[in-house]
Amino acid sequence: MKLTEDDISRVCRLVDELSGIQWDASKTYLIETRLPGLLREHQCATLAELVAKVRSGTDPRVRAAFIDAITTRETLFFRDESPFEALKHKALPEIIDAKAGTPFARRLRLWSAACSSGQEPYSLGIVLRELIDDLDDWDVQILATDISPAALAAASKGVYSDFEVSRGLSPHLRDRYFTKVPGGWKISDEIRALVCFDNRNLLKPFGTLGSFDVIFCRNVAIYFDAPVKRDLFERLAGVLAPHGTLFVGSSENLSTFGERWKPQYHCRGVFYQPNRRPPATPNPAATARPALSTTSFRGVASR
Repeated sequence: MKLTEDDISRVCRLVDELSGIQWDASKTYLIETRLPGLLREHQCATLAELVAKVRSGTDPRVRAAFIDAITTRETLFFRDESPFEALKHKALPEIIDAKAGTPFARRLRLWSAACSSGQEPYSLGIVLRELIDDLDDWDVQILATDISPAALAAASKGVYSDFEVSRGLSPHLRDRYFTKVPGGWKISDEIRALVCFDNRNLLKPFGTLGSFDVIFCRNVAIYFDAPVKRDLFERLAGVLAPHGTLFVGSSENLSTFGERWKPQYHCRGVFYQPNRRPPATPNPAATARPALSTTSFRGVASR
């Protein structure tokens, strides 16, 4: 495929508009490797014609195929490990403690934003199952969203190859939460039932989503420019509960956004609590808050 400067510019502008991902001339190799198949499949003679078809919106399949082609799906179970350790040993116990005695003491809502092929939300489900003995008596929902319809279709099936389950998943957890099937390993119903998948663009408003106790938005904003990145995280803070916790990628630092974005370090992981109020001055006469022992945990020590 011979590309002109106009071709590159057209494609990069469209990628930015659809996903917020920043492509420039350095991404020419991605255009050359990922888009020729779309030209043939959708009978477009030129990239200009393909871009025009995507923009027109007359055929949703073209738009979906273009988004699938431009997005990167690198992911694995328990990616980087430390965020999931911090979630299990610090963030979740404190969230459950904060909600004790409220009408929603046994309700948890988590969001895996840009969930790709599903390893992250299923990892979150496994953490919950491993942490809370009586989880079936709780109201739990893990919302898993992605811009790519193809990624969501694969995630919803919950079937992974031997190679995929070998990345980040211990043999113990594999055997506990997966079943061997032709073509790979299938996630168990007890984990699959916790997760709800939805096609959602992170550039769009979150107004209908409600409030979350935990949000994982990891390794997606690294592709955005600074204003888009800040806008995304401010809007994510807008759907976090007052005690809510946000996990981002290991290379992402939000401390430049202001005082409320002070990083919290636990279990070699980092998270943010932008809506958390400073602790009040202790009052000896105040009634003690219910302790964590009211919930049955498996081997958890708050750190």
